[in-house]
Amino acid sequence: MTHIRTCSTRMALWSRLVCLGSVVRGRRSLSIFSSPSPSNWTKVVSDAEKIVGYPTSFMSLRCLLSDELSNVAMHVRKLVGTKHPLLNTARGFVYDSKHNLQMRGLVVLLLSKAAGPSNTTSDSLLPDMVSGIYPSQRNLAEITELIHTAFLVHRGIVNLKDWTCSDGPFKDMQFGNKMAVLSGDFLLANACTGLAQLNNTKVVELISSAIGDMVQGVYHENSSSAEEGHLSVSAWEDQTFLSHGALLAKSCQAAMELARHNSEAQKLAYEYGKHLALGHKLNSDLQSFVKCGSDSAVFSLDSAPVVFHRLTVGPERWIRQLQQTQSITKQTDYSKLRRLIKMEQGVSQVADLCSYHGNKALEAIRCFPPSEARSALENIASAATKH
Repeated sequence: MTHIRTCSTRMALWSRLVCLGSVVRGRRSLSIFSSPSPSNWTKVVSDAEKIVGYPTSFMSLRCLLSDELSNVAMHVRKLVGTKHPLLNTARGFVYDSKHNLQMRGLVVLLLSKAAGPSNTTSDSLLPDMVSGIYPSQRNLAEITELIHTAFLVHRGIVNLKDWTCSDGPFKDMQFGNKMAVLSGDFLLANACTGLAQLNNTKVVELISSAIGDMVQGVYHENSSSAEEGHLSVSAWEDQTFLSHGALLAKSCQAAMELARHNSEAQKLAYEYGKHLALGHKLNSDLQSFVKCGSDSAVFSLDSAPVVFHRLTVGPERWIRQLQQTQSITKQTDYSKLRRLIKMEQGVSQVADLCSYHGNKALEAIRCFPPSEARSALENIASAATKH
């Protein structure tokens, strides 16, 4: 019961801090584990989903189609015609495009199948397995997706101080913010209920600590050192892991715990999830700098190549470069800024670090017995970190 109360406390704290972080920093780009190379990525995912038994990109469908969220969806329709991010976030879940597949649950299921039952598992439990995966592990995959979905919804909050008439009516934007908070809370509450029903205190502790990590990651993102470019590479990596990697890594470890695997298997699963998430985040950030036709595209000033560039040139030179690329109206010329960044070592450093994390993920998963599931996890690691 202590662990369940801890999860509830962290849920409330997360809701407040994520919302605060989003409002302070303004709009954010929302990623649902998207892929930089759609055709190859889609095939890798399609093959992997066949191995675990059903498409995991709709794992949270039961919750999304509940009466409560159906009512939420009716209200979200009021945002049509505005630029509120919640509308695009909702659209991404309803229209499951090939570029926006939810991958965390799929990875959890593949790892569960790759590891199989442990040596200490009772033979009476084996008939409960479907496609080599325990029902509790499937529930965990759904819980992981729900938490990630809640996180995306909560981060889709507009800084109303930056509101302009072109965004939509002010009352509608206010309403959208309220909906983002309430619907995100609803999803997270459902996830925590499902977590308690797993009846495993270590799993509850792992996942609730991942929620705490995500809160901490949002807090660090809004710290002055992050904004001013005073982060070291290791500090940036630690911060990115909290926001983008902790949930996947700890969910992978929890899947091993549910099958009663030993600490070594749990550690390997954790390492795979950690390095896969970090490698994917780095690769996703790289696309604005290496993909053909991206010269005029807008990119985040918090993306890895920009952060590493700031570390290379130093805060003072970075501020001068920003000023050089801004017009009188403070509009940034992203094409010019991109050229300045590509002249230094930041982009190549990110590419090297991305390859490093991809290799570490492959190294971890290859310690599991050869199987279709292991091969699928290898393919996912390769595709997610290929730039």
